[in-house]
Amino acid sequence: MRVVVRWARAVRWYLRELTGEAEYDRYCERHRRHHPLAPAPTRREYEALRSRHREDHAQSRCC
Repeated sequence: MRVVVRWARAVRWYLRELTGEAEYDRYCERHRRHHPLAPAPTRREYEALRSRHREDHAQSRCC
């Protein structure tokens, strides 16, 4: 039974990393540490900030 639980946790971790959900959670944790009095942005606000940052700081990439 422990192997199944460990396997399920590993799959959940992998999927959260793959979809970006864990990135949002890490951002919220950092935000709470550095700005304890400010409310954390919603996921929609976070995605907008992230998109804007990517557009403003474009990186050229090679194949």
